[in-house]
Amino acid sequence: MSEDLKSQTVISKPHLRAEDISQHIHIIRGRRVMMDADLAELYGVPTFRLNEAVKRNSARFPEDFMFQLTTEEYTSLISQIAISKPGRGGRRKLPYAFTEQGVAMLSSVLNSDRAIQVNITIMRVFVRIRRLLVSREELARKVEALERKYDSQFRGVFDAIRALMEPPKTPRRRIGF
Repeated sequence: MSEDLKSQTVISKPHLRAEDISQHIHIIRGRRVMMDADLAELYGVPTFRLNEAVKRNSARFPEDFMFQLTTEEYTSLISQIAISKPGRGGRRKLPYAFTEQGVAMLSSVLNSDRAIQVNITIMRVFVRIRRLLVSREELARKVEALERKYDSQFRGVFDAIRALMEPPKTPRRRIGF
């Protein structure tokens, strides 16, 4: 295998775990996204090939499916997740971020069995994250309701305790006439 082709080949991972994928999901511009380099690694293709396929099918990727990071966003991402520059020179262009819909659209652009399997796994992770967020919100609402309910009940208990702590008011006898 030529040296050029070796540098473009990514070692394929036999089994993808949800944990491996979920660590590559970031929140940028208020959306859950995956970076082009992470997706390329999962699909087993070089990043430039993934971006090349996307550019050939740019009509399938509107701004709410995929967007390019700004310099500030990329700098922030690097500092948050401690990305090191792979290879010589690192990236020459700012990375692209794919939303859940953009990742789903990638399966129509990348026609391979691996791409299909990776996409299925990624979609399941996005769904799982959404479910966790919903259940977390429900739990927060339930805790808040319990706090309100028990606050009023405890208020009565605390009032009773305060009343017991006060010295009794006994009528005083008047001295004198």
